[in-house]
Amino acid sequence: MSEVVIQINNASIQQSSSVVISNLSLTVNKGEFVYLLGKTGSGKSSVLKCLYAEIGLTSGTATVAGYELSTLKKKDIPFLRRKLGIVFQDFQLLTDRNIFENLRFVMKATGWKDEEQIKKQINSVLEQVGLTGKNTKMPYEISGGEQQRVSIARALINQPELILADEPTGNLDPDTSAEIMKLFMDISKKGTSVLFATHDMLLYHKFPARTLKCENGIVIEVKA
Repeated sequence: MSEVVIQINNASIQQSSSVVISNLSLTVNKGEFVYLLGKTGSGKSSVLKCLYAEIGLTSGTATVAGYELSTLKKKDIPFLRRKLGIVFQDFQLLTDRNIFENLRFVMKATGWKDEEQIKKQINSVLEQVGLTGKNTKMPYEISGGEQQRVSIARALINQPELILADEPTGNLDPDTSAEIMKLFMDISKKGTSVLFATHDMLLYHKFPARTLKCENGIVIEVKA
């Protein structure tokens, strides 16, 4: 039996006093890779923000990584987010410290204490994203594609059940985008669900997968 990571029923999402998405129903299982397609401003980011409890539901129910969003208390939001990895278009790395310290910062902030375990986990996720040996590099010393790999490593650091990727290839050239795409698909095959928001149709056609489309305030499933 599949393990459900996202279960949404008849949900509406509101931002700045207007309903952005209505009647949203969605199930994502463990290890699934799912596209969330749509033009800029179609509501993709609002769906992701709802899933990591940045904005709330106005109606319906949603369970993410075992947490019911409609009854989630503010103090429990950090615990939900520890079960998620979030990757943005802009890499959001700390420019004043190297890759190792970027990752260590996140780990300390999420409760890791043992320095030996921290080092071991950082080396493990850097290996997973193809950046072995780069831990002493500063963000400005590596390419945009490598910076995005660091942000993916950061998303993997707490071994999440789900990665939410918001236009993660938006600042990358086509070849680098394809490499990043293969990495996300590999991550899903290893058991972490990936919800990948994009408007990049070239990427979508090159790497077909289960697809949801944001359009006219609703999300519908389409055939890949």
